[in-house]
Amino acid sequence: MATKTKFKLKNKFKLIIVLIVLIIGLIYGGVRYKNYQKYRTTLEYKILSKGYDLETYKLIEEKLSKENLDYILEEDKYDYLKKIIGEKFYIDKYLHKYLDFYSKNDKKSFKDIVSLVNVSATRPWYQDPIITDTSKNELVLVNKFYKLPDDYTPSSIKTFSKTYAYGEVKAEETCYKAFIEMANAAKKDDITLILTSGYRTKESQKSVYDDFKNKKGIEYADEFAAREGHSEHETGLALDILTYNAYTNTFKETKAYSWLQAHASEYGFIERYKEGLEYMTGYAPESWHYRYVGKDVAKAIETLDITYDEYYAFYIDNHE
Repeated sequence: MATKTKFKLKNKFKLIIVLIVLIIGLIYGGVRYKNYQKYRTTLEYKILSKGYDLETYKLIEEKLSKENLDYILEEDKYDYLKKIIGEKFYIDKYLHKYLDFYSKNDKKSFKDIVSLVNVSATRPWYQDPIITDTSKNELVLVNKFYKLPDDYTPSSIKTFSKTYAYGEVKAEETCYKAFIEMANAAKKDDITLILTSGYRTKESQKSVYDDFKNKKGIEYADEFAAREGHSEHETGLALDILTYNAYTNTFKETKAYSWLQAHASEYGFIERYKEGLEYMTGYAPESWHYRYVGKDVAKAIETLDITYDEYYAFYIDNHE
């Protein structure tokens, strides 16, 4: 009898264990199902279910506004979305422009796609220019898409002595002082920096442009000179720098140019129109054309290896 009783108790114990396991399984399954149903409402599930990977999801969560997020969820998967929003200088308000531009220019790099859209270089030069914000002072942007106000005149224009310039060359006072400091430092290294051009009035800039246009036509003029209102020279912040026995077409081969490459940013200057970036800046390379932007910005541009147009789009306009 005792053996039968033990057997019955043992079976009951096993049954209880089985029931407990079943109950736990049901509870666990119910929790998992509930959690799964809850997960289905999350952004991660919605993004992954469209075929994007986890890395793309993280970029989407980090960089996209609600408006662009809703758009991405409504559209079919963009196979190249990660490449675009993963670019260092991605600006969320331009997402649609990036996607549209890439759809028509899929041979370009994603870096160029983002940069060209950021600086407006996806449209014709001088089309619907924006009146630039001159309150930015030395950081004012002037190019083929940003124009100076018609009544603009820079303040504190100073004239360089013949020690530093051929003829009468002027500049905005901060730029003026920075160049003198830079030229004096170069002199200590047996390098002579000589200015050939600086501040120009709107009228003098028009004369420069018209001279190019009358000689070789408007397309040539637009490649080598700015139209009035669109020239950095009109701000007093741009200087054309040469040295003894050098011309614009030979300046890049001089020690003075090499010195500027090594030291210009220390004094707040950048080479504005570099070789190979014509499609970005709109101008043929000018190794002699330097723009004053201040020491911190000049150093940042040098470190980032980008144009001032790109810097302005991402670090100034994008953060207003």
